[in-house]
Amino acid sequence: MYPSSYWGAKWREAIPVGNGVLGASVYGGVYKETILLNHADLWTQGITADLPDVSGKLPHARELLIQGKAEVADHVLSNALTEAGYNAEHALPLPLGDLHIIMHESKGFQDYSRALNMDTGEVTVSWLEGTARYERVLFASRTDDILVYELRCSEPGHISYIMKFDLHGNGEPEPFRTALELSLAENKHTYGEENNLYYAVKNDSGMDFGAVARVELDGGSISDKHGSLQIKDANRVLIFIRLFVNGERNQQWKRLKRELSGIDSDYSTLLERHACEHSRLFHAMKFDLGAQDRDKYNEEYLMEAYKGKQSLALMEKMWSFGRYLLISSTREGGQPCHLYGLWCGEYNALWAFHMVNLNLQMIYWQALSGNMPELLHPVFDYMDGKLEDFRTNAKQLFGCRGVFVPAPTTPESGLMKIVYPHIIHWISGAGWIAQFYVKYYQYTLDEEFLRGRALPFLYETALFYEDYFTIGEDGFIVISPSISPENTPSNYVKASNLDGYESGGVMETTMNATMDYAVAKEVLTSLLTLAPLVDMYEDEIAKWRDMLVRIPAYQTNEDGAIREWMHPDYDDNDQHRHLAHIYPLFPGSEIDMDSSPDQYNPFVKAVENRSNDVTLREQCAWSFMYIANAYARMGKGEEAIKCFDKLSRANLLSNLFTLCNDWRDMGLTFELPMAPFQIDANMGWCAVVQEMLMLSTPGKIRVLHSLPQSWEQGKAGPILAHGSIEVTLEWDLNLKEAQVNLCATKVDQMIELIVVEQRTQIELKAKSPVQLKFIL
Repeated sequence: MYPSSYWGAKWREAIPVGNGVLGASVYGGVYKETILLNHADLWTQGITADLPDVSGKLPHARELLIQGKAEVADHVLSNALTEAGYNAEHALPLPLGDLHIIMHESKGFQDYSRALNMDTGEVTVSWLEGTARYERVLFASRTDDILVYELRCSEPGHISYIMKFDLHGNGEPEPFRTALELSLAENKHTYGEENNLYYAVKNDSGMDFGAVARVELDGGSISDKHGSLQIKDANRVLIFIRLFVNGERNQQWKRLKRELSGIDSDYSTLLERHACEHSRLFHAMKFDLGAQDRDKYNEEYLMEAYKGKQSLALMEKMWSFGRYLLISSTREGGQPCHLYGLWCGEYNALWAFHMVNLNLQMIYWQALSGNMPELLHPVFDYMDGKLEDFRTNAKQLFGCRGVFVPAPTTPESGLMKIVYPHIIHWISGAGWIAQFYVKYYQYTLDEEFLRGRALPFLYETALFYEDYFTIGEDGFIVISPSISPENTPSNYVKASNLDGYESGGVMETTMNATMDYAVAKEVLTSLLTLAPLVDMYEDEIAKWRDMLVRIPAYQTNEDGAIREWMHPDYDDNDQHRHLAHIYPLFPGSEIDMDSSPDQYNPFVKAVENRSNDVTLREQCAWSFMYIANAYARMGKGEEAIKCFDKLSRANLLSNLFTLCNDWRDMGLTFELPMAPFQIDANMGWCAVVQEMLMLSTPGKIRVLHSLPQSWEQGKAGPILAHGSIEVTLEWDLNLKEAQVNLCATKVDQMIELIVVEQRTQIELKAKSPVQLKFIL
């Protein structure tokens, strides 16, 4: 692809590498190369305060809702927090800095390329200058926890440059830099000594962050000059870089210098060691449509998409890239991936939370079926590590036991920090996250995880429901206040909605959101199903069963679509990007293609109402992928492909990162004065592909149900299914043939296999592969 060219924010079009903790973004400049550095644990400006007890205001808010005064009830708890002086702020991911490589002279480049090898996680920038071929290669080692960077030239003695660290330059002119940037600049120190380059900056916590680079030369000379290193006439240069956060600079510099001096391997050896682990994850599943044009530039694929039809090569590449991003941005023992991954180039990154009202879930939907279950461990570690904060939220906000997981959190705290009503009143965060705990057990059959982590988290979630829910006169559960994420009932929409949350123009506080019922139903059903397997919570079973039967049946509108709010005071609003009310269909599995038409069809209609031409200007990158996932669940592959097409035309940069909205006024998404960086749709793409190929629930596997005609032939797998079953597929629509390979990796089990409309009962023996052929 071309070098980064997004004016004022080249980091957006950089090529990303990462090892789950360290991230680097390669711009690809010839004369001046810039590599943005990030660390998963580097955050700034978070403010954590004691959360006031405002639970006494909850009865008043509920009474106002009963009286039909939703707009007044909307602000009861938020005003109480403000009046109590509550002042808290989420932390922001902080770019660690830039590494600059500045060539001494340039005769002009030819035959330029900048490329990413997703198999190994290696970036290559290459060009021809005269008769000399220059090449710069970089990767973030997953095994040695370092950035490894090598500069090469085909002719000896031709590598001369200045190398320096600096604060990240995000493209803003100096008069427009934030107070944070100015403060960081005052506390920056960089210098070179012998073959080491040192860099440190003081964060707002008073602790330092920074880096050490060690340079090894083949030929030539090295000297330090004005805080940088100057390399002259080298044949080849090898650079090792380690980062640190939350330390004292002199101690950290000494430690990193010692560690780097102990590395005696060459580039190829380090790459081979890293690639072995990286490739183990990357190739745990494969997806091959037999595309014939895989060697084109990304820009060529995008032009084809603009003309109306994306290529199979782009389909394959986007799936691979989304998989690559998740592998590169998270790992066991690290942080979960957020909307910027490990490639944040902003000092005030918009929505850089762990947002659990959809975004974090979309990032990780691909992990289980994509045969990478271990990548979910950071999510579980993050949530389990904040249980005490989540309990505090439940108690102080609502007077409840159990846990309340706010929609947004950041690593420094799990407390509810944003006092907007739509954040305070959305209660399904814990329940939706609990779905990952349940599915992880169902996919891996890890009984220790079920006993020690999944069931305790489900228990805490149900405990909150027990205290928060009330019983109406009809004997059914009432949920009040209740939120359908970020949506306003149509009978409450007015011009002031355009003013946003700050002005109070948006009113989202309601009663009985369908999503809240669906999530609670899923949590209680999971407890009733799973707890007896390990003889836990026997005394709670009757109570949970009683709660479950008190959840009312889903309701439909006059047009036959499932209602978004199960209360007569609130009318559906289809002019919106969220589809929270289809939760029983997706991402839940309560409703599927085998459900009765009176249960299934209302969800189909609800999806259609949110995905037609009338709602196009309400969409964004992640909503295209949410809709596509729903269509995959419904066996509508051609409709899913249309969502891919729209995303390809509206939200893709040349490096294939997704942005929230169409920033070029092309009319395919909602309008914003900016285009926030969000890579959740990159990962959502992977989930859609995998759902088009296979769906599973305990005891049932459905394959090839959503194949579009353009996928004439292909291979995929092993896809991981419930029961720790690996599924490998091969198909040819022209020959009308398919082959399905199944392997139960852990236990014997009976399953129903559905291939299009053909149903087969199969007894699987542990670790004994079964091969089946079908006529399509």
